[in-house]
Amino acid sequence: MTKSRNIFLLFLLFLLLLGCEKKVERVDEEKFAFGTFFKVTIFSNNAKGAKGKIGLAFKEIERIDEKYNSKVKGSLVDNLNKTKKEIFDEEGVYLLKEVKKTYELSEKKYDITMEPLMMVWGFSEEVEVRTVLPGEEELKKASENVDFSKVEIENNIVSIKNSDMKIDTGSFLKGYAVKKAAEKLRENGVTNGFISAISSIEAIGTKGDGTPWKIGIQNPDNPSEILGIVELNNQSMGVSGNYQTYVEIDGKRYHHILDKETNYPVQDKKMVVVVNKNSFEADMYSTAFFLMPIDKVLQKANSTPDLDVLIVDKNNKIIVSENLKFSKKD
Repeated sequence: MTKSRNIFLLFLLFLLLLGCEKKVERVDEEKFAFGTFFKVTIFSNNAKGAKGKIGLAFKEIERIDEKYNSKVKGSLVDNLNKTKKEIFDEEGVYLLKEVKKTYELSEKKYDITMEPLMMVWGFSEEVEVRTVLPGEEELKKASENVDFSKVEIENNIVSIKNSDMKIDTGSFLKGYAVKKAAEKLRENGVTNGFISAISSIEAIGTKGDGTPWKIGIQNPDNPSEILGIVELNNQSMGVSGNYQTYVEIDGKRYHHILDKETNYPVQDKKMVVVVNKNSFEADMYSTAFFLMPIDKVLQKANSTPDLDVLIVDKNNKIIVSENLKFSKKD
């Protein structure tokens, strides 16, 4: 009797523990920052605790937005653009030094001082939308104020050696914010989560059921359709495309990724997708790789661990690096 009673009590305890186990739920929240919507997803058996952790992630995104965004008045970069000399903190110096690495990787094609050319083409809230193509003289004059090599860093003092030059953080800061938000989630015990800001994504682990996150890759000719699926498992993604921002002049579209050698939009690609372990790099690389020759992009991806790319060229040919997990739609 004693043995049977003990077995019964153990079975009862097991049922009680089973009943106390909370179901894993998906918790989502969305907020506006950097001119776009950020969405944070967590799989957790504690919805209230998950919301608190998501709140910490959004606070980190807001901190970076307010402190470094070139479009935010009073930010370090805004002050630098106005005064041409500013004392940066350690994090700000790190950001610009990482940008410089990508600038050099791209053989100076990736340049965050492109604002004069962007304004000439009408890619700025400060100017009217273009209705006619910019003239060659107009483009040439603007291009004279594009040169990231004139941004100098000495210890923590950042200087711009051209009074008509400005830094634009649009091509990298959103990815950095995603990276830092993901770090904040990991620090607080999140093992299954996801952060997206349209073209910048970071996956923390896998989904709640252990399967990879599946990301639909848009068709640049028709963004409502997908070309296929890329799976992410504790990875990041950055996307640059000719369909994201553009002006239409005389019935023809001109996108915002400008080649500073021609002063015109890049012509040989429609989209670049970067997959790696760092959403800050993925954001920068997607733009830098859009500006670089396709063979050099593939060479870099195929020779670098944990770095993969997908390119849609001007003829809609899909080109992928050796290790990218991409399932093309039938």
